Order: sequence, then structure tokens, then C-alpha cells
Amino acid sequence: MKLAKLLQDIQNYEVVKGSPDKNIQNVHFDSRKVNENDLFIAIKGVDEDGHAFIKNALEDGATGFVLEDEQFMPDNKGITVIKVKNSRKALAHIAASYYDYPARKLTVIGVTGTDGKTTTSTLIHHILQHANLKAGLITSINAIIGEHIYETGFHTTTPDAISIQKYLNEMVSAGCEYAVIETSSHGLAQYRVEACEYDVAVLTNITSEHLDYHKSQEEYIKAKARLFTMLAQSYKKENISKISILNKDDANYEEFIQFLADRHLSYGLKSSADFRAENIENKQGKLSFVVHSPKGEFKIESPLLGNYNVHNILAACAVAYSQHIPTNAYAEAITTLDHIKGRMELIPYEKGAFKVIIDFAHTAYALEQALKTTRTFTPNKIHVVFGSAGLRDIKKRKQMGIVASKFADKIYITAEDPRTEDVNAIIDEIAQGCLEQERDEGKDFFRIPDRKQAIETAIMNADDGDTVLCCGKAHETTMCYGRNEQPWSEYEVVQKALMKRMD
Repeated sequence: MKLAKLLQDIQNYEVVKGSPDKNIQNVHFDSRKVNENDLFIAIKGVDEDGHAFIKNALEDGATGFVLEDEQFMPDNKGITVIKVKNSRKALAHIAASYYDYPARKLTVIGVTGTDGKTTTSTLIHHILQHANLKAGLITSINAIIGEHIYETGFHTTTPDAISIQKYLNEMVSAGCEYAVIETSSHGLAQYRVEACEYDVAVLTNITSEHLDYHKSQEEYIKAKARLFTMLAQSYKKENISKISILNKDDANYEEFIQFLADRHLSYGLKSSADFRAENIENKQGKLSFVVHSPKGEFKIESPLLGNYNVHNILAACAVAYSQHIPTNAYAEAITTLDHIKGRMELIPYEKGAFKVIIDFAHTAYALEQALKTTRTFTPNKIHVVFGSAGLRDIKKRKQMGIVASKFADKIYITAEDPRTEDVNAIIDEIAQGCLEQERDEGKDFFRIPDRKQAIETAIMNADDGDTVLCCGKAHETTMCYGRNEQPWSEYEVVQKALMKRMD
């Protein structure tokens, strides 16, 4: 493919060396993947600057370069160098062009928010499939395209721009009509989803998270809002409306309703919401409630635990309605989704009269919701195992300790990707919240830096009628210590602890 074609959607680029009339074999931002006649795009990352690897890409055969900083420009003959203002944004558009704009051939649904993104995205995908509408899904857990499942369980909710466009292209090849994308604030702020051409944008909620990166709550909200700006500005597809779906109970509703769309829909518990829930009950492992909608009243029954899932289900209902799926079809689909990996997931254990749950809760709000849900089916003690990630939002640490102290009986504070921080220092910050709530160390809460040991201790201490709730890692397949990602499986650790208890 000609470089000039790859650059066609990039504004104000400058050819500083060579000619764009050059054939490009492949596109990369990782110099380790570069081969002969590839295009290398230098990205200024959080930890590394891709400009420092231009020499490596050159040695491996790259003949085209896109960069922001001319001081790194190679002077070799036969190469082409393009200067752009924002290489991250350029990467997204180049990747879309390389794969022939796959998002323009799909109805693209984006789900953003602090909590509930994975659950809501999975529900929407499940409803579409149940209605015989072929759909692909990209979440923090995996990408599902036809019969293929690609694991994405690392530390990023939204994959890089090249991977996203590759997945979308595979969806088109597989005959998909829809793509559902879990869309994080990082993915939005770093332009990973820039060329995804959204048609439906969903907001779950906004609480405090990722302030280590966004620096302020205002910037965090601004990043989330970018999805709705993109919705208004994205490629117009024939007979496909641009639809905004908002949580009317969220404090930011009035701000987000200002963004332009062909149609706005709302959901929540307020009487003015287009999709409103009432008569909410959690009984015998099922969530049930009545929905008032533009098409009338109907009942929902779901195996998904927790009142917070009411909002996730309502959001999915609003999406289904917007796509003209019959009410009975999406209500039925919801009853058949029995669990979502790492989201209040009950781990089977037949030898004891206590429960073990794995959940991804890693904010104070999510931890509170998980603990409140656990209380609804736990007659005796709740044992909660959790930590807080290193080099991430430090303000939430003490608050998580406070929340755990209010809603759990036994608290095991441990590691959750400490990175280059001292895990014990992180634990100390969380423990301050427990101490403020006058919980006793050694009786009510325990500092156990080794996560495996913490989970094992909680399970060994559980009595009949108790629940052990393991929060923060869930589907993730690595644990980060220093700068090294070490293999990790919460599921294996839990199973081994259960087996040890049986011995």
C-alpha cells in the first residue's frame, strides 16, 4: 500500500524527507516487530519514547517513519520521514486506512464509564447474538470474533490502535454487523479509538479513578466525554443514527446530554428516565426488577448478582431498543447470561458450606458495591482480600480501607500490581482507613503482602455461612512487580487454596 494513501486522513502533516509515493508492507509502533519496507510510527509513551527506537526500526528494514520530533530524524537514503503534530492520533488513522476503514462497515457501540463497562459491553454483545445479529466484542477480558477468542487480560482495558483496527477488520471478514467496544478513559485520551467511527455511545457512571494519569477529576471526565464528541463527529453511515445513552442517576448527566446526537436515551431509577427500574429484588441468586420503557412495562430476571447490575442491564436494554430489537428478545437474552468472568463470579466448591467470589473491584465505589452485594447472600462473615495498584490513583487507597472496614468482617490487605512502589507502603496507606474506622489489626484486618498467602489465609479462616471475596485481579493474567510482569492466575490460586483446605 502507498504511504500517501495511509496518510490521507491526517491533517497538516509534513514530508520532511523522501516521498510519500512509497510502498509500505506493514505498520508498527513497536520497533521489535518491524520488518523490511515497514512503516514505523514513533509514539511518546508513558514510560518510553518511541523516537528513541527509530534507529532500531531502521536497522530492521523500516523505510517509512512518522514522528513528532525532527531531532530524531534518520538521514539514511531511500527512506521517507513524515512529521505530525500528534503521532498517537496519526497511528489510529493510519491503522484504519491500512485495514480499509473496517469501522465504517459496522455499527459500532462504545461503552465508557468508571464501573460496569465490561458487564454492560458483554450484555450488549450477548443480546445482539441472541437476536441473530452477528457481533464482535472487545473488552478488558478478551476479544470475541466469530468462533475466535483472543485473550486481552493484561492491564489495559482498550487495546492499542493497530490491534483495535485489526480486530474490527476481522469482524468485517467474519460477517459481523456490529462491534461492541469497551472504551476506557486511557483509550480515549491516547487516541487508541480515534478511528472507530462510533454509532452508539453509552456512559455507565463516573466516579474517581485513574487520577494518577488524568491528574484531576475534571480531566478524567473530559477524557470520558471524548467518546461523545467522537460520536457527533464520526463517519456518517447510511441509515444508521448516532445515539447517546446516558445514566440519568449519574451526577454528570446534565453535562453529557449537551453532546450532539441524532437521539438521546436515558436509563436509571429516576422517574424521568426512558428505561427505569423498580421493584428490585435479589432472591435465591437472582436479580429481578420491573422495567418501564418507551415500549411499555416488562420484567427482567438475571443471574448476575448485585443491585449495581440493574444499571448495567438497563443500559443494555436501551441499546437493544435503539437497534430495534424486540423487547421479549432482549429480556429473554438477559436471563441466559449466567456470569461474566471475574465479575462477582462464584467459584464452584462442593466440599464446604461457604462461598468464594472473584471480582474485579479496584476502586472504593466498586469495592463497596461488591461488598454490599456479598452481604445479601452471606449470613455470617465476609472475608475480603484486596490491594491497590502501584503508580496509580493513590487517593483511593485509604478510602478503600474505610469501605472494607464498614462492610467486611475480616480484611486481608495484599498486593495488586505494586510496580516500582513498596507493596508494604501501599498496604500501610490502605490500613490507615481501617485504623480510622477503629478496626483492630490482627483481629479485624491483616497485612499480608504475598497475595497467594492472603487468599489462602482468607479461605482457611472461612467458616460455614461465610463468603471469601477476592477483589482487584480477576481475569488479569500477570502481576507487575518492579517493571516485570509475572504470570498470575487468581483462579489457580483460589483453587489450590480450596484443595489445601480439603487436605
